[in-house]
Amino acid sequence: MKVSVILPAAGLGTRMGRSSPEKFGTSRKQFMLLDGSPILLHTIRRFVACASVTEIVIALRQDDFEWASELIVGEGFSKPVRLVEGGDSRQQSVENALASIGPDADLVAVHDAVRPFIDIETIERTIAEAAASGAAIVAIVPVDTVKQVHLNKIRATIPRERLALAQTPQVFRLDLLKRAFEKAREDGFIGTDESSLVERLDAEVHVVPGSDRNIKITKPSDMELARLFLADETATRVGA
Repeated sequence: MKVSVILPAAGLGTRMGRSSPEKFGTSRKQFMLLDGSPILLHTIRRFVACASVTEIVIALRQDDFEWASELIVGEGFSKPVRLVEGGDSRQQSVENALASIGPDADLVAVHDAVRPFIDIETIERTIAEAAASGAAIVAIVPVDTVKQVHLNKIRATIPRERLALAQTPQVFRLDLLKRAFEKAREDGFIGTDESSLVERLDAEVHVVPGSDRNIKITKPSDMELARLFLADETATRVGA
C-alpha cells in the first residue's frame, strides 16, 4: 500500500503576533526553532519514522524552496521528501500537492506542518482505519462545556458526547480526496480542513481518538508548551 503525506507549510503565520520575530526568530510558525530545529523538520521526522508512509510532499512558498531543500538534504531522510509550490490558502496548497501525487497512491494523509507531536501509533491507526473505511481523521473529545452563542447571549448548551475537535492527520483514499477537491472548486467552497470537503460528498469519515499533546502551534504561548513537551519526550528517551 502506498501512502503519500501532504504537509501544507506555505502559511504566513499571522496569528503568531508581532513579537514573535524578536523572541523566536521568525513570525512564520512552521520555521520557528524548537530545540535548534524548525518545527516543520520535527513534523517531517515523525512521518519518516512511520513504517506505513511512502513519501512526504511539502507545500511551500517558492521563496522557501532553496532553504528547505538544503535542510532536507542535510537530514538524509530514508524516504522521499519533496517540495511543491503552495498557494495563498491552505486549501490551495493541499490541492497543489495533491495534483503532484501519482495515481498509484492508495491513501493520502494531510497533516498540519505545525503539529510536531503527533505520535507514530496514532498515525498508523489512522492510516489503517482509512485503508479499511476510505476516510479517517484524528480527533479528541472536548473537556469544556460548549455553548452556542448569538450576540453575546447563550442560546444552547451542546452535548459534548456529540462533539469532536478535529486534529490531523486526516487520511483518505486518493480518488475520494481528489473528488472532494474538485467539487469544492466547482462550488467555490472553502473548508477549514480536508474532512469538511469530503463530508460534502456524503462520505462517511471515521474518527480515531487523538491526544491533547497533538497541539497545533499557532500562537506564542504554544511555543512554551511545545518546549515542555519536547523536554518531556527527551527525558523519556534518555530514561528508557
